[in-house]
Amino acid sequence: MYLYTTIFCLSCLDDKIIGGYECEPHSQPWQVYLTFDDGQRWCGASMINELWAVSAAHCYKPPHRLTLHLGEHHIFEEEGTEQRIRPEKVIAHPKYNDFSFNNDIMLIKLSTPATFNDNVKPIPLATSCPQTGDQCLVSGWGTLVLWYSSILQCLDLPVLSHSSCKAAYGNKITDNMFCAGFIEGSKDSCQGDSGGPLVCNGELHGVVSWGYGCAQSGYPGVYVKVCNYIDWVKSTIANN
Repeated sequence: MYLYTTIFCLSCLDDKIIGGYECEPHSQPWQVYLTFDDGQRWCGASMINELWAVSAAHCYKPPHRLTLHLGEHHIFEEEGTEQRIRPEKVIAHPKYNDFSFNNDIMLIKLSTPATFNDNVKPIPLATSCPQTGDQCLVSGWGTLVLWYSSILQCLDLPVLSHSSCKAAYGNKITDNMFCAGFIEGSKDSCQGDSGGPLVCNGELHGVVSWGYGCAQSGYPGVYVKVCNYIDWVKSTIANN
């Protein structure tokens, strides 16, 4: 099983969107690139307002070890659109289970507000739960085949039925998870994409969470069902 960061792909070395395409520059302005310590690649996240981003709980690091990179497209080029901000708080869901990956969601409070413009914008939270067949888009700098991408990658993919998801993963799938992608494999998110956005109908419906391998036949990607956490997100922000 691969947590789209480390556990997920102990057997696969790639860590990008597999089978996708280069995103139109800054077409996903809510996309955040997370690094830790001395700039090591870590995870993705999504801006939901000027001070808060959503990621996956398995991406947790203490605030002093993380940096949020906003307005990025090519992460090794200075494009003049970047904002780099350290977090003030990192709050994993209190019921996150690092064995089952249930409740794999986390909030990051920025130490200073992001400046919103054409290259940095928030994504609205889901106002409903994802439906089978919904067409969505996942983005990230994760594995392409055997190396990380330096350019933001996108992949269009459908939400799969709960029965298809359960058929692939059995009882590991909880009511807080859903699958999106292609049963036949070849296209998927992967390790470095963890915590990043799955956007459906212009809203944040999923957070890249886990799966078996990357783009493996019979094993679609598993995502956090954001609609189940709206109250938690709102109360956490209000109390912090």
